[in-house]
Amino acid sequence: MYKLARPFNAFSGALAVFLGGYVAGTGAWGDVALAALVALLVTGSGNAWNDYLDIEIDRINQPHRALPAGMVSPACAVWFAIGLNLLALALAALVNRPVFLITLFFSLLLYLYSWRLKSTVLLGNLTVAITSGMTVVFGGMAAGHARPTLWLAIIITTAILAREVLKTIADYEGDLRQQVRTVATVWGKRGARVVFYIATLATVWVMMVPFLVRMYQENFSICSFFDICRRLAPPAVVELLPVYNSIYAYIVAFGVFPVVVYVVLNVRRGVSGRRLEQLSQLLKYDFLVWFLAVVLGAAS
Repeated sequence: MYKLARPFNAFSGALAVFLGGYVAGTGAWGDVALAALVALLVTGSGNAWNDYLDIEIDRINQPHRALPAGMVSPACAVWFAIGLNLLALALAALVNRPVFLITLFFSLLLYLYSWRLKSTVLLGNLTVAITSGMTVVFGGMAAGHARPTLWLAIIITTAILAREVLKTIADYEGDLRQQVRTVATVWGKRGARVVFYIATLATVWVMMVPFLVRMYQENFSICSFFDICRRLAPPAVVELLPVYNSIYAYIVAFGVFPVVVYVVLNVRRGVSGRRLEQLSQLLKYDFLVWFLAVVLGAAS
């Protein structure tokens, strides 16, 4: 039954909470750990509920999953989702009130996503992306200092949006048969690829901002452009920008970006849904390398 929670996805969310707590720098690891467990449970609950509602689509797109494969009954999936969510809310109440309210809001949002928002053009993808981005802010709120996590949330949101759009191309056949409205089924695979490319380019840019800001502060010779940007940017935006050391830039440039380039070059016309799903999974693992870049880059 644990497969309903999609443990890797849920674990990635918990890691993002720890990342937010680390960047916050308050040392409140007890509350951060509790918040990470809450995120794990909420994500698992949302995944189980999503699988329950998508069982017919998954018979085509993801036949290996627990429900279409017959490993678990639909009724068990529902009770599993409800149980995880109730436990998450109870634990969130032990952290602080903001964490509890955010847990309640995003629990309801994930259920709404699976029920209605998923079958919408781009709105469902944005819902998943924003929810994923909020996990790092969730860790900051549990630690009592969310501001340092806000730019990280933007990076995660753009990256997950790109991956979500890629998944609509991979799931095109099953979604089309079930008349599910997605970016790929409504705008076509070509339109979905364009959105994927744009979101990926945005991700590459926002990932490099923390190091570019450091270059600006050190008066690096090519950074007059950033002086203009800083003058034009509202003060509230400037305050969101983190500053990371050169280790961050090296890991992102040589560890993260090569995989991104490889995926972009392989997302082309005629590629099978199975291959696109593999590329989507590759982006997921590549994101863990970015987590490492943030941990080491924020260390000094």
